[in-house]
Amino acid sequence: MSIPLDKLIDKDCNVYEMTCVAIKEATLLSNKLSEEEQKSGIKIVSEALEKVLNDEVEYSINDEEK
Repeated sequence: MSIPLDKLIDKDCNVYEMTCVAIKEATLLSNKLSEEEQKSGIKIVSEALEKVLNDEVEYSINDEEK
């Protein structure tokens, strides 16, 4: 899976915020994968970014982190 550049360009949001969410989602996905799945060549970052761009990941902003 490649990174969907057209969706990145068209997305009307805070890019920094979206990147942080994608990084955290990629970490969660990576931790859930077995060794066999990790060796299979799954593109974790691309998959996480796709989920974020398709609004499949719910998140909230903590005011203390701003």
